[in-house]
Amino acid sequence: MRRPAGEKDPSPGSPRWRAVAAVVAGALPALCFPAPGLWWLAYVVLVPWLALPATARTPRRAALEGWLGGTGFMLAVHHWLLPSLHVFLLVLAALLGALWAPWGVLVRDLLRGRPGPARCAAALLLVPCGWLLIELVRSWEYLGGPWGVLGASQWQVAPALRLASLGGVWLLTLLLVAVNTALTVVLLSPTARRTALGGLLAVAVAAGAAWAWAPRPESAGTARIAVVQAGVVAGPDARFARGERLTRALAGRGVDLVVWGESSVGADLNQRADLRARLAALSREVDADLLVNVDARRAGLPGIYKSSVLIGPDGPTGDRYDKMRLVPFGEYVPARALLGWATSVGKAATEDRRRGTRQVVMAAGPDASPDLRFGPLVCFETAFPDMSRRLVRDGAGLLVAQSSTSSFQESWAPEQHASLAALRAAETGRPMVHATLTGVSAVYGPDGAPVGARLGTDRATAAVYTLPLAHGTSPYVRFGDWPLYAALLALAAYCLRTGVRALRPPSARTPGDRSTELPTQPVTRTLRFLRRPRPAPR
Repeated sequence: MRRPAGEKDPSPGSPRWRAVAAVVAGALPALCFPAPGLWWLAYVVLVPWLALPATARTPRRAALEGWLGGTGFMLAVHHWLLPSLHVFLLVLAALLGALWAPWGVLVRDLLRGRPGPARCAAALLLVPCGWLLIELVRSWEYLGGPWGVLGASQWQVAPALRLASLGGVWLLTLLLVAVNTALTVVLLSPTARRTALGGLLAVAVAAGAAWAWAPRPESAGTARIAVVQAGVVAGPDARFARGERLTRALAGRGVDLVVWGESSVGADLNQRADLRARLAALSREVDADLLVNVDARRAGLPGIYKSSVLIGPDGPTGDRYDKMRLVPFGEYVPARALLGWATSVGKAATEDRRRGTRQVVMAAGPDASPDLRFGPLVCFETAFPDMSRRLVRDGAGLLVAQSSTSSFQESWAPEQHASLAALRAAETGRPMVHATLTGVSAVYGPDGAPVGARLGTDRATAAVYTLPLAHGTSPYVRFGDWPLYAALLALAAYCLRTGVRALRPPSARTPGDRSTELPTQPVTRTLRFLRRPRPAPR
């Protein structure tokens, strides 16, 4: 459709440069996560991206710029996978980036032109809800899981961690996108600045009130947890031997539990009596149970499992947890018959690992601190808020993650992976130990604050941490993912309202209210097309 003569094109810049700007603007939020860790940037970083679809000439252009921005975002937050997936990473980023195309249309409908107070207020609510819905979809484990969730950038901000105990990382995402949306309105629409500033003030007041009201974890004593980080070692036997040597240094230090990293044992303990005997001897020597991680084929069962196994003075106690959520392409290939070619262009898994069926809460030995029941997670699983929440509901007083980032030691991945433990601790009100075979090991208290010094990727050592334990139930553990449900409800109400308005005949609409009504163009066009009478057949 051609514009009337004299009408100015509302989308500045050529389509080519706008496309480049969309990719760059979408990539900028990656700077908010570790290792750069520019967490404060998250409150303004979406403004350039929001401004592009808001000024797009057509809904199609807004969808394209949303898609390109999403592709840039996925590439930036997963760039460390490039050596493993090569060109396939571009394909995945483009596919997942398409999730932001409808969001781009939503941004344009709510922010285009000169939005009135009603449309501005709707944008402050619906644009964050639209973003959150995208994070919900891409957090599905088969689409890569919740890596790079925007709210996770606030892992080291104490007030934000307090808010996470109310609504998890999802509540932080809503807050960040709402602030960015308000700033975008302030910059693009002078007529709506008062409404946008009022929205900013409302967000600040609500966040401050929630921060003040959020309950604090109640103290329940302490526990001494040892983390054994073996570092990069070639071969399972050498890896086991180094972990054994480092663990012996813990004798006499009064630890309650010793945690080894992921894949620290490379053979099935049911078939290796010698390894069982050596681990039992270590347990007796340090006077504490050992939580090791076995990455091997299991006798009598097909395939390879990654399992957390608890070892006591007499050997395995019978407590075992099999990893349930596997890393796409790293530990299995989704739809291998269709995407199996990824193994020929990168380091995708040549054989799919097997999944566990249930989560397990374990108890340390009789000499450990009272109430030291802990829930193990393996590597990628720390990204999923629901798994840690379920463990706490089942009685875990401590969360323990076993991880390894040996393929990505020099990338941003180890720092970002370790930061997730702070969020899981704050959400559940339970301390969390993130122990790595290689990578960054870190320990956090029940409020998400760090405990002791982190172990960097260059360390091979055993360290002891005194953790404050806590009891009680955080609102997030009690009520679950309520921000997600609220976002879905708000978007459903918006779609219903626009649909009803579009179905009303023009004569029933109030004249002169176009500046304040919610936009209905996409829905209206679709419904008018469906209602258009078809010519009778000849």
